[in-house]
Amino acid sequence: MKLMNARGVRDFPPEEKIIRQKVVDILKKTFEEFGFNPLETPIIERYDVLSSKYAGGTEILKETFRLKDQGGRDICLRYDLTVPFSRFVGMNPNIKLPFKRYQIGRVYRDGPIKLGRYREFWQCDVDVVGTRNMMSDAELIVIASKVFEKLGLDVIIKLNNRKILDGIMSFAGVPEKKWVSTILSIDKLEKQGKNEVIKELKQKNIRDDVIAKIFGMIQKQGSNKENMNNLKLFLKKGFGKEGLEEIEEMLGYLKTLKVKVDFDPSLARGLSYYTGSVFEVFMKKSNIKSAIAGGGRYDDMIGELLGKKEYPATGISFGLELITDILKSSKDKKKTVVECYVIPIKTPKESFKIAQRLRDEGIKTDLDLVGRGISKNLDFANSFNIPYVVFVGQKELSKNKVKLKDMNSGKEKLMSITSLIKKLKL
Repeated sequence: MKLMNARGVRDFPPEEKIIRQKVVDILKKTFEEFGFNPLETPIIERYDVLSSKYAGGTEILKETFRLKDQGGRDICLRYDLTVPFSRFVGMNPNIKLPFKRYQIGRVYRDGPIKLGRYREFWQCDVDVVGTRNMMSDAELIVIASKVFEKLGLDVIIKLNNRKILDGIMSFAGVPEKKWVSTILSIDKLEKQGKNEVIKELKQKNIRDDVIAKIFGMIQKQGSNKENMNNLKLFLKKGFGKEGLEEIEEMLGYLKTLKVKVDFDPSLARGLSYYTGSVFEVFMKKSNIKSAIAGGGRYDDMIGELLGKKEYPATGISFGLELITDILKSSKDKKKTVVECYVIPIKTPKESFKIAQRLRDEGIKTDLDLVGRGISKNLDFANSFNIPYVVFVGQKELSKNKVKLKDMNSGKEKLMSITSLIKKLKL
């Protein structure tokens, strides 16, 4: 038997898991700063829930891991966290609104495997249900801006509204039954280019004059204001006008906080449940061209799952795998969580006690458990980039001291345990 992972899944050795945990910690801290509470839902869901009309749509169902339990019931692995969240709210109709939650967990999609795409991956979602106020949508974009600022990543945040796209479809004369299909083609403009999108639209029997009208509206004209003004020439009523008004309101909130976004009339996001604003975050300079975060407003899904009552909602999801792949190329990445490595020099019990004293003070400490020599212990500590080593020998203990070695500078110093703790906690 050859030992190997299934296609599209992977292990995370400590040096990668440390980076992932750093990202998760920043996400959790930022979410909670904005008043969002944690929620957890099962990995396994009923197929009829994930395949309902107002769930992810036919494209995502093609990538759904579907199976039967021993009772013959159709179940599947969740493909995102949004539909399970909607189910949770639907099952708890007396929940206090607006309800703000975040969830971080594994999701599964049986799709094509390529750079930055896996079959098992983590989503980090933050959603608010129970308000149509555009301030809640703007708040999500501010969260994204703050998260990537803390991570030190240079990103661009793109913004659009599905109502604008519907308005464009209507004005251009696209048959209503082809709106979703046409919008999905338009969404590929950034990645595939204009010629490929036009080719795809022609294959869907969209007329040349209709295609020309579409591109007259979705092609960027310059600044956000110029793009808005161009669309206002065409979308003067109905949901197209409503979408423009919602974008303008969001841009106003974001301008107040000096959060920069790029209004992109071609942005759609693939999932069919979006009903209003949509947004995606991309790296400015990276080989990874996929969005590293994205979301939008989905006002119909929860109410339809419940069968009554309206539950307007909006949310954003962060791609942990993609973000981690970008960060792990950093030159100063950590290989271990250990901050201090204790080397006993014929002092096993005393060293064991000192190591525990450091741990009790919250210092992440390891110690030699196999009795290596000093040279090999230093090589071991150096291989993991452990910043400090503590030598515990009889000579040092006779003076109620230990010897601290800074592995970066190479400097050594005798000090008391109390002084050692103060130094390591700086």
